[in-house]
Amino acid sequence: SLSTRNCACKMSQLPLKSPLASPVSEGTNSRVESLDNLSMDSFWLEVENIKQSAEAEQEECSLTDVKTQEEGEAEAEWLQDAGLSDLLGDGASENDNIVLLSTLTKTQAAAVQRRLDTYSRSRRRKNKHPVRDVRDIFGVVTSEETAAEKKESSPDQLWHNLRASNVQRKTQDYSCTVRNPGKEEMFNMDVAYSEQAAVLLKGSFLSESRRLKDGNALTKFKIPKGRLGVTRIGDLSAQDMKKIPTLALIELTALCDVLGFELKRNKASKLKTTEKRLFGVPLNTLLENDQKLLPNTKVPLLLQALLSCLEKRGLETEGILRVSGSQTRIKSLEQKLERDFYTGLFRWDEVHQNDVSGLLKRFIRELPAPLLTAEYLPAFAAVQNIPDLKQRLQALNLLILILPEPNRNTLKALLEFLSKVVARENNNKMNLWNVSTVMAPNLFMHKGLPNKIPEGKEKQLAEGAADVVRMMIHYQDLLWTVSSFLVAQVRKLNESNSKRYQFCDKRIKNLLRKIHADKDKVEKNQAEPSKIVKVHASLLLKDSLEVHLNNATRVVDVLRQFQKNLCQNGWNIVNTVNLLKCNNSMECTNLLLYEVGGNIGEHCLDPDTYLLDLYHINPHAEWIIKQNPSYPRMF
Repeated sequence: SLSTRNCACKMSQLPLKSPLASPVSEGTNSRVESLDNLSMDSFWLEVENIKQSAEAEQEECSLTDVKTQEEGEAEAEWLQDAGLSDLLGDGASENDNIVLLSTLTKTQAAAVQRRLDTYSRSRRRKNKHPVRDVRDIFGVVTSEETAAEKKESSPDQLWHNLRASNVQRKTQDYSCTVRNPGKEEMFNMDVAYSEQAAVLLKGSFLSESRRLKDGNALTKFKIPKGRLGVTRIGDLSAQDMKKIPTLALIELTALCDVLGFELKRNKASKLKTTEKRLFGVPLNTLLENDQKLLPNTKVPLLLQALLSCLEKRGLETEGILRVSGSQTRIKSLEQKLERDFYTGLFRWDEVHQNDVSGLLKRFIRELPAPLLTAEYLPAFAAVQNIPDLKQRLQALNLLILILPEPNRNTLKALLEFLSKVVARENNNKMNLWNVSTVMAPNLFMHKGLPNKIPEGKEKQLAEGAADVVRMMIHYQDLLWTVSSFLVAQVRKLNESNSKRYQFCDKRIKNLLRKIHADKDKVEKNQAEPSKIVKVHASLLLKDSLEVHLNNATRVVDVLRQFQKNLCQNGWNIVNTVNLLKCNNSMECTNLLLYEVGGNIGEHCLDPDTYLLDLYHINPHAEWIIKQNPSYPRMF
């Protein structure tokens, strides 16, 4: 199960062991095929280096025990994190909850209902103040209604009905084909992952053959572009991105429910922090300090400096990341960085590359909370337990969307660097599996999460943790995508918030049934086959561009038309700074089209978005052309 019991986050208690003495697991739980004992050499060596480093500073490792949660506490925390805290009490404000519930799919609604039922039962058993029944939100139910629907509304029956209805509703094929390494497969992001999994329930899940450590053997996935294009993390406004983690948590829980896995999260524990300014400092604090020097900094300046130094002089170094630098020198360099980094006096050109890689790993390990967060580290580690590769990636995609923005941006910067290391494999002798085994202990071992691992599980959990890191490196472009179904839910949230959806249904089940009956109806939109719209470029032009849209008009076509008019018609240009020039014309690749307002905050559009389709979905938005922002590194 996706549980805290068997996860690699507890590798802080792994015994030091020789790689040659590691037991060879031939069972089905092993996620990597043909891994000989030596293939985990780097992993166990890294574990030993980490332990030796920590032993010298044992007095600094002050831990807070992770408290065992009482029955119902986990569900209460989940409902709060899912934006449904009003369902826990008898408060009068439930509008926001109703709006959120109105956007959910059937599998997502069932996941909410399950946790609310568990929480309600635990409260009743404790004889505490009676929890507010969710159906009370929508009015009093008559005794006849209660009797007629009692059986149907039981959690088990609701779940059974949900599974049956989803299996019958095979309008699309989500079947998992046998994995064929090297062959490209489609990765559907238009339909909720949990809905796709529910459709497959009566079929047999086809696990791909055991994966090899050779990165070339990994399945290639392609996100099919719908008419509305693909949305990447960073394409949505901060206002809309704040809604994504809540929706992603509900969807991840629904996916785990369908797959039969239990999603358990750690309760965040507090560590005593030092008075340092760089190492052992929370990400939020680092970024607040850095933003005073460089506004809009997304990734800590120290990490940027470490990665930049390694990219300039370390990518070709044999064994980079694997070969450990001197612990004495690394400790000394850390002290110099604490003193001189912000003054600009630290001399990077004098530092050995293996020491820089040691500082990089130390920076990640010394964060007061794990980079993958204390709450979700168990879930990241337990992704390995999902049999199907595509569903593992779906779970990882949702977990990354749940991460706080500083953690997600920092993780992306790290993974982009690790990809560059792998790309130089011929010179540095570090292939994808080597890099993954070295970095896994640094991401999954944390002094704040002390627990023992079941005996005999070390190798399985170590391989699984390394494989999760490998997936994050290899599939990072896919994982940093916001699924179309989540964007659609954000639009629905924004629309409902503006209308303040009025519900008269007496029971939440009736409400959800009505919502999904409406959703299942095909909207016969008598939309115009063409439309003339205005596109603004206020930062570049005083004039707006009039565009004739038809079914074939894409974003890239509008940008080309804009470029052509800009160069040929002598428009009154307000600002051409930073516009790339090529053959006396401006490259449309340096321009972006944004959808602003209506049912979205701000959305940077995929060049392949069909604009007439987008207009029909959000007719009240403005379209604005802007320059492509660039964020050059300071170091």
